[in-house]
Amino acid sequence: MTAHEIDYHIYGEEMQYVEIELDPQEAVVAEAGSFMMMDNGISMDTIFGDGSNQEKGVLGKLFSAGKRLLTGESLFMTVFLNAETGKKKVSFASPYPGKIVPIDLTHYGGKFVCQKDAFLCAAKGVSVGIEFSKRLGRGFFGGEGFIMQKLEGDGMAFVHAGGTMARKELAPGEVLKVDTGCIVGFTKDVDYNIEFVGGIKNTVFGGEGLFFATLRGPGVVYIQSLPFSRLAGRVWAAAPQGGGKDKGEGSVLGGLGDMLSGDNRF
Repeated sequence: MTAHEIDYHIYGEEMQYVEIELDPQEAVVAEAGSFMMMDNGISMDTIFGDGSNQEKGVLGKLFSAGKRLLTGESLFMTVFLNAETGKKKVSFASPYPGKIVPIDLTHYGGKFVCQKDAFLCAAKGVSVGIEFSKRLGRGFFGGEGFIMQKLEGDGMAFVHAGGTMARKELAPGEVLKVDTGCIVGFTKDVDYNIEFVGGIKNTVFGGEGLFFATLRGPGVVYIQSLPFSRLAGRVWAAAPQGGGKDKGEGSVLGGLGDMLSGDNRF
């Protein structure tokens, strides 16, 4: 194996964290901000890119870091290395309510494609790269643009799914239609495209967006019930607007209440 072979355990239900056990000189790479806790004796090091064996020299490291910029991530990742003689543990937490999904890349042909903000951590040696869409429809209307993340190698990786996670195994030719934001990731043989919802009523009054994703098997697909964009949208809609005051549940009554209270902001 080119990637470090790690053991792990996932704790919790709604707000999970993954505890990774490292043998001496084993390491795990993680996104900035996902670290939770670790045993004494584990060293931290900030590196360009993902620290995989695919990086050759300075130019290779710069190219790996540059790829991460295209996905909206930081130039840097953090490596947690067990520098002691005994086994040590390090833990990483999910960013919001949902499930942590362990991905054994050896079971999926060495490649897994996921949303650009789904990756949590992986065994050192797993390559965290970018997956370009070759289709204009998918690029412009897929919710994630032309770029998704791809995880390659023969080690363990961990991704995060918001809300409740569904795992679907698609037979050859079987099609699953999904909201574009609800896709967590899929295996390399799944064909991913964007389809127009269609119909005037659906387009104008449906409230579900103009497009959804079509996933065609064979392969495995992971779906999340609560995309972060949907969660953020609900929080923003419910937040008080301006000066900490409630915006009012009904716009007409809320505005009338502001006028009667002397809050005239015109």
